[in-house]
Amino acid sequence: MSTIGMRSDLPSAIETARVLFKLLVTLVLAIVASALVLRIGRPAASLTISAWLLLPLCMLVIAVASELSAVPEDAWSASMIGHHAAFCMFFIPVLSLVPLAGLMLALRNGAPENPRLAGAVAGLAAGGIAAAIYAWHCPDDSPLFVAVWYVLAITIVTGVGTLIGGRILRW
Repeated sequence: MSTIGMRSDLPSAIETARVLFKLLVTLVLAIVASALVLRIGRPAASLTISAWLLLPLCMLVIAVASELSAVPEDAWSASMIGHHAAFCMFFIPVLSLVPLAGLMLALRNGAPENPRLAGAVAGLAAGGIAAAIYAWHCPDDSPLFVAVWYVLAITIVTGVGTLIGGRILRW
C-alpha cells in the first residue's frame, strides 16, 4: 500500500456494495488460491480445496449479472472500460512480483508433482494477493471493470507462474 496508497474517498466509498464486493472477491481469491499453494507443494496432496476456486468466480458472475441488470445498456461499455485500466494492468502484475517469488521459493522447498500446475496456482495466488492490495487503491468499482481488467491482469500473472513453475519447480 505504501507504493500506490489508498484511494482518497475510501471512508465513504467503502460503504458502497461495489467497493465491498471488489475487496471481498479479491480477498477470497487470494485466500483460496494461497491455501491451494500450501497443498500443491506436497506430492500426492489432495486438491479438494480447488473446488473452492469456483467461489470467487461465482461471486464475479453474480455481480456482473447484477450490474448488467441495474445499469442501462448504453453505459455498459463505460463501466467496463473505466478510467484506470492501464494502471490496473500495470500494478497488479507489479504488485504480484514479491508474492510470486515467495510462493515459488516455498514450492521449490516442497515437491509438487506437476510443476507447471503448481506454478500456475502460485501465479493465481500472487495475482489474487496483488489484486486485493490494488483494490484498496482503484477508484473503478464496477464489477464489469473487475471482470475484465482484474481478471486479465491475474491471468497474466498466472501464465507467468505457469512458465516459471515449469522451469524451476522440477525435481
